[in-house]
Amino acid sequence: MTTDGRLLIVGAGQAGVQTASSARELGWRGPITLLGAEPHAPYARPPLSKAFLTGTATVESLALRTPEFYAGHRIDLVLDERVERLDLAGDGTGSAVTAVGRRWVFDRLVLATGAAPRRLPLEGADLDGVVVLRDLHDAMALAHRLDAASHMVVVGGGFVGLEVAAAAVAAGVRTSVVEAASSLMNRVVSPVTSEVVERAHRACGIHVLTGVRPTRFTDDGQGAVAAVELDNGVRLPARLVLVGVGAGPRDDLAAAAGLHCDNGIMVDDRSLASDGHTLAVGDCANLPDPSPTPGPALRLRLESVDNAVEQARAAATTLVGHPQAYRSVPWFWSDQGSLKLQIAGLAAPDDDVIVRAGKRPGQHTTLRYRGPALVAAECVNSPADFLAVRKALTAGTSLSREAAADTRITLKQHLSTALTTLHP
Repeated sequence: MTTDGRLLIVGAGQAGVQTASSARELGWRGPITLLGAEPHAPYARPPLSKAFLTGTATVESLALRTPEFYAGHRIDLVLDERVERLDLAGDGTGSAVTAVGRRWVFDRLVLATGAAPRRLPLEGADLDGVVVLRDLHDAMALAHRLDAASHMVVVGGGFVGLEVAAAAVAAGVRTSVVEAASSLMNRVVSPVTSEVVERAHRACGIHVLTGVRPTRFTDDGQGAVAAVELDNGVRLPARLVLVGVGAGPRDDLAAAAGLHCDNGIMVDDRSLASDGHTLAVGDCANLPDPSPTPGPALRLRLESVDNAVEQARAAATTLVGHPQAYRSVPWFWSDQGSLKLQIAGLAAPDDDVIVRAGKRPGQHTTLRYRGPALVAAECVNSPADFLAVRKALTAGTSLSREAAADTRITLKQHLSTALTTLHP
């Protein structure tokens, strides 16, 4: 396999930048073009919903790499160019056509197109003040609006929604969170952890409503949002509404080019799409579960910095002709005001729960078990527990339920002993 050809990466987010960087480091000799749709140089997205809104992060501090990095690695960074069409040949070569009519010819293509925020098909969804948060432009607009808002409603009790709600209430904005499910972060944590987080947010002054849905956003008579009406008859005043109900993969380009897509661009464990040549990485990719978790093989999309970086590194080995299957223990984090939630591993809804209360106020760890195997941990303000479990899962080490329930010994000590027993 040649590494002298033209490599085109569509998407200049975390996954795209890492793919370019790793491909060059692993020996790709030909030209590398990193094509970004936004006018901003590649930046970190996680701080947008927290540190950027609170003023502790700046546009400059979000940069993923310096301009010198791209020049030094011979990566041609092209900004403000949105690809509208892909023309793929049977051998993986082809071209990409942008909105302004420019054509980029490639010998190898990587799609790192990310995801787009979901919107609600409700009356008033297009009113001024009803916003989403996905990119830097959204974050700058939201930060400006927060300065003038008196009442805010966040629709969606996931990571982004709760991070923004915590930033808003800290800024003195009266804030409500509306979640359709029976608990916050319903898809990613156990009810026990959800309850701990909800209790903390309520204590900080956030009005939390679960098991309810918005039915419409009402107009103030001048084209701006005035309130959110819920299906239980409650009307919440709102001069600002954040819709944070998840994101869908940007896979339209791939689908139009004939690649198999189903909730993302379908790839194998080497990040290869259905044509056997094109690669897809990051939020846009639907991939085999990379974790060593016992149970049936699953396919999923992983929206996290960890996945963007690690899958991209593995994809680069495919590009240079020495493919290594993507294997990793997924992990996630969310800073919500004074709460730092860290998750290691992937749990299923019916996995068992063992709770370890922390020694300091605000600390909490929930361990998830599938049969006898430890498969995940949900840690609130407990970074040592998170690191210990992540290390153990990576090494294939488990911990008996009986030992896990014994809080006289730290998880780090428990798991170090188990690791030593497994690998003397």
